[in-house]
Amino acid sequence: MLNKNIPPAKPQLPLQSMTTQPSTSRPVVIWLYTGLVMIIVQILLGGITRLTGSGLSITEWNVVTGTLPPLSETAWLDEFEKYKRTPQFQLLNFDFTLHNFKFIFFWEWFHRLWARLIGIVFAIPFIIFWIRGYFKSPMVKPLLVLFLLGALQGAIGWIMVASGLTGDAIYVKPTRLALHFVFALGLLSYTFWFILQLTVPASSRLANASLHRRVLLVIGVLLFQLMYGAFMAGHKAATAAPTWPTINDKWIPDALFNEQEGLLNFIDNRILIHFIHRGLAYLLVVAIVLLSIRLYKTTGSAWLNHARKWPLILVTVQVLLGIFSVLTSTNIIPGVWGIFEWMAQLHQLVAMLLLLSLVQLLFLIKRNA
Repeated sequence: MLNKNIPPAKPQLPLQSMTTQPSTSRPVVIWLYTGLVMIIVQILLGGITRLTGSGLSITEWNVVTGTLPPLSETAWLDEFEKYKRTPQFQLLNFDFTLHNFKFIFFWEWFHRLWARLIGIVFAIPFIIFWIRGYFKSPMVKPLLVLFLLGALQGAIGWIMVASGLTGDAIYVKPTRLALHFVFALGLLSYTFWFILQLTVPASSRLANASLHRRVLLVIGVLLFQLMYGAFMAGHKAATAAPTWPTINDKWIPDALFNEQEGLLNFIDNRILIHFIHRGLAYLLVVAIVLLSIRLYKTTGSAWLNHARKWPLILVTVQVLLGIFSVLTSTNIIPGVWGIFEWMAQLHQLVAMLLLLSLVQLLFLIKRNA
């Protein structure tokens, strides 16, 4: 959702627009864009980790010593023995060989390694820019918040993994997976917002309180929808109703609410989760269509004229990918990366891009003059 291909009469490329910003902002913006891309990759790696069932392969959280993978056969066997003590191995993957274990270990290790690299990419340039005086006073607080959000996300990640290492759990708890995912999206959005503050000229922002509220409302619906997408993933719920447009051939499916479960139905009932996730998707489409109509009736800057087209394009692609993900879930083969896994990953990627497109609109349409 970065602004590209802006008409020559009003150059609005993010880095070009910094002619109105302090010259020292340019390397800071490049640094933040690098971090933004790395966060997107990290979230996608989280998706791969989940889809390959790799998330519980590393049973300890060693921030420093866990940087390197096992370097000897003895070290590998030691890690494998630790995994054998987990409920996932004992109840699900009891037939795993060391070769199988190395595969799932790699994806969890790489996911954690990438998180460490993000920390390094943020920390080292931060120190250099601080020493060289690149940071203006208003930039310091948002940067500190970014570091805190990143650290919090790492802690939530371990809390999530720990939820699948005891009792009879063979996967992490869906609620903690959803929390991990939503906080990752928060970190992504905050980083992008900070970039926009450094790149978008003040003259390109439109003051429209009513439209600002509409965009904020759509973002709220989307976040709720993404949370239920995480519940879908955590419960492996796609296979519970691999049909469309109906849910198991019914518009209002059976077993929608189990009275014994009460409110837990909303986070544990796979059919109800399906029903809510799909319903929110349709609501989101309608909301974005109405928002787009309003946006195209509004006169704004070249930035806004370029940004307003993306939510409708992306939500259309997102819905199609969601449908294909559900329909191809019958082709899932454990341990094999197939068409469903590709659809699910693309579904997650487009969800992030859709969120960023709306965050950009929220920034471009401020509440007050």
